Amino acid sequence: MRLTKRVEFCAAHRYSRRDWSEAENRQAFGRAANLHGHNYVLEVTIEGEPSAETGMVMDLKTLKAVISEAVLDRLDHVNLNVDLSEFRDKLPTPENLAVQIWHWLAPRLTDCRLQRIRLHEDETLYVDYLGEQSDV
Repeated sequence: MRLTKRVEFCAAHRYSRRDWSEAENRQAFGRAANLHGHNYVLEVTIEGEPSAETGMVMDLKTLKAVISEAVLDRLDHVNLNVDLSEFRDKLPTPENLAVQIWHWLAPRLTDCRLQRIRLHEDETLYVDYLGEQSDV
């Protein structure tokens, strides 16, 4: 059985490669080379067998706490390029951000399995990450 928890966070970023000139970054990324922010929506889908005692795959209060500690406390109201070492030399694209969220979250889930990260950057764009099986 699968269970999905949806949370929101706000973060700023810009697309800028350190090894490129400002002109190269602007040519490649356009307005996204400027510092800007998003109101992200994160969906965390877990998979497992419901407990015979509780009927739950995972206690929702516990799941919310795990997501808060592993993800939201790191990402909410930060500049992804500056405040997170993981993105100092990597573009904070939704794709890269989803992979990083997976790596922060998956080890903390012991009684179930992380099945999917869906990260909405805005109303028109989201990325799904299914763990290592979806790495290219």
